Amino acid sequence: MNLYDTPLHTLSGEESSLERFRGETLLIVNVASKCGLTPQYEGLEALHEKYRSRGFSVLGFPCNQFAEQEPGSAEEIQSFCSTTYGVTFPLFEKIDVNGPERSPIYAELVEVPDADGYRGDVRWNFEKFLVAPDGTLSRFAPLVAPEDPVLVSAIEATLSA
Repeated sequence: MNLYDTPLHTLSGEESSLERFRGETLLIVNVASKCGLTPQYEGLEALHEKYRSRGFSVLGFPCNQFAEQEPGSAEEIQSFCSTTYGVTFPLFEKIDVNGPERSPIYAELVEVPDADGYRGDVRWNFEKFLVAPDGTLSRFAPLVAPEDPVLVSAIEATLSA
């Protein structure tokens, strides 16, 4: 199964997949509402707004596996994200990114090493996976902020003019 064929559900429960994003640049992020890194939502939304007209989307996957920092229901997550950070990028249902119930999407993503060579389990909330239009994957640690020049350059290198 590839990344685009994996069955998913939106945060509102609708059936979905990444197929509608094929050919675009994607930044897939496991997100949480009660984490020290939660303010990254602001930077993620800024990236989404800045580059979406060039075929870019941030995709958020809420996850409660790290210190139970995403305990809310789908409605609570949606409300928090939209009212606190003005999030307009797509959010999907809460998933596991590690362990025996790991989402098939993350089973593929965690095989990608980051710049330091780390591959394997997601380390914390807000780990980022960049998917280029050709399917090439890059990985960025949770502490890499959305506005980090290395991440921004990697995004820009994948976008059409």
